Amino acid sequence: MEFEGKVALVTGASSGIGRATALLLAKGGCAIGVLGRDRAKIDEVVSEAQAGGGRAHPLVADVASENDMRDAVEDLVTEFGRLDFLFANAGINGVWAPIDEITPDEWDRTVATNLRGIYLTLHYGVPHLKRAGGGAVIITASVNGTRIFSNPGATAYSSTKAAQVAMAQMLALELAKFRIRVNVVCPGAIETAISESTTTRHQEVAEEPVEFPEGVIPLTDGEPGTAEEVADLVAFLFSDRARHISGTPVWIDGAESLLKG
Repeated sequence: MEFEGKVALVTGASSGIGRATALLLAKGGCAIGVLGRDRAKIDEVVSEAQAGGGRAHPLVADVASENDMRDAVEDLVTEFGRLDFLFANAGINGVWAPIDEITPDEWDRTVATNLRGIYLTLHYGVPHLKRAGGGAVIITASVNGTRIFSNPGATAYSSTKAAQVAMAQMLALELAKFRIRVNVVCPGAIETAISESTTTRHQEVAEEPVEFPEGVIPLTDGEPGTAEEVADLVAFLFSDRARHISGTPVWIDGAESLLKG
């Protein structure tokens, strides 16, 4: 129960990494704001957390919406009285296509979710962390745009992920005086449903042919990681065990990005 008395907002919490993290933090005594767009899936996570003795509150919101995020944060603070942790995890792969084929609307949608969504989560959440006397922020980025640049057509996605790392490092300095730590997790291939938010077109036009050795994830002979493994990393970075870590991207990819970068 290392998070007893703490409150966390988890975006993208209805599935994948967000869901696994929300449940793990709740198991550790943290009260959780379970934020997503699908009310039925959110309720499932809340029910599972509560069945395990945890506290969780449903928050239906689009992270790219100013009004949604302002209201969601206020709702969470009203429910639990404070806010200590922000897990800015919501994101989409969007459209992967050559730069001259991806449309402005497709580009903007990826940026709105992956970058504006992070900004709004922190914009409305950080004041409450300051009032609590400190806390921690974790952003979910990716190996793409930080170590891997070879996935064809992923320019919009990779650009947002690179920007997330820059944002975290800027804010680690800005918020240090308030005892707020800011870090980034950069997952590689993880068993989640994010591929369902991916549209691909003519990737072969943007592709540079390359052959990788057998087993593209060296540590596991090609097997992807799990959402629970990323959740373990997030929980560590929120904990007092990581009290001197800030401004740091952590890659969790079984050495995949070292092979493919």
